[in-house]
Amino acid sequence: MKAILNQLIQHQTLSKEEAKAILVNIANGAYNHGQIAAFLTVYMMRSVTTEELSGFRDALLELCLAIDLSDFDPIDLCGTGGDGKDTFNISTLASFVTAGAGVAVAKHGNYGVSSSCGSSNVMEHLGIKFSNDADFLKKCIDQAGICVLHAPLFHPAMKNVAPIRRELGVKTFFNMLGPMVNPAFPKNQLVGVFNLELARIYGYLYQNSGKKYTILHALDGYDEISLTEGGTKVITERSEGILYPKDWGLQPLTPPQIAGGDRIADAGKIFVNILNGAGTDAQNQVVCANAGMAIATRLECTPQEGYEKAVASLQSGRAKKAFTTLQKLSS
Repeated sequence: MKAILNQLIQHQTLSKEEAKAILVNIANGAYNHGQIAAFLTVYMMRSVTTEELSGFRDALLELCLAIDLSDFDPIDLCGTGGDGKDTFNISTLASFVTAGAGVAVAKHGNYGVSSSCGSSNVMEHLGIKFSNDADFLKKCIDQAGICVLHAPLFHPAMKNVAPIRRELGVKTFFNMLGPMVNPAFPKNQLVGVFNLELARIYGYLYQNSGKKYTILHALDGYDEISLTEGGTKVITERSEGILYPKDWGLQPLTPPQIAGGDRIADAGKIFVNILNGAGTDAQNQVVCANAGMAIATRLECTPQEGYEKAVASLQSGRAKKAFTTLQKLSS
């Protein structure tokens, strides 16, 4: 690791093969905590290259416990996190709205590291069981339309990194990797990223992947559609452009309207309120915009058509039913 750190300190980059080998070595316990922390710190100070991110991704996918959910042809809705915005759990809620609209979801998630409440924090608080048992997960997606893939159960090789990430408490390149390493290898993906440079890298890495994908970055810094003033960059396998709230017939929102709670209990309360039909108009709109984009990705319809399906899922109670069914299967 000393040679690697010297290489990086001298502003040199890693090849794809070097990056992959380093992550495998980290997983195998070849480096101590101080060396791993130093390695992660480098990538807080400079951008990760496409070759490096590709190597890190390939290592994690090779080391993961894969699960075959291909019979359901699911989509994953996953943001990188790390945008520093502390919104409520928009993409997780959007996952249940998507499931309620009849689109199967394999939701990859984890505990929050750079935010106060990650996807897994709120799911666990609300009684969702985490498992890597294939039969259980297939039962969930069959009956509820969604299953939750809690990342640590499928990426045991990363046990050496998890405590260091928690201690650092800031985004690292593992935030960038999260959406790329879903152990179900879904052919459909909605990804939110925290900056435009990463959106470009994702677009490059997803080219010729055979996936149907949509990459999102709100131009005022959110890793999802925020419906705020600045618009959202959208990259798919077919097109690239910017969407504004007016494209959904909506007025722009302000950041306080989509803020989350400081505590997991507060996040859980917001989550349940929205599914119960007691969310604010702003909360409902931002959830349905993101769910609508997932639906549009999977069904190859327009974002506006996807939004209408998402609104119907939320208002009819089908999104809530997907959630309560998953709760019952977890008990």
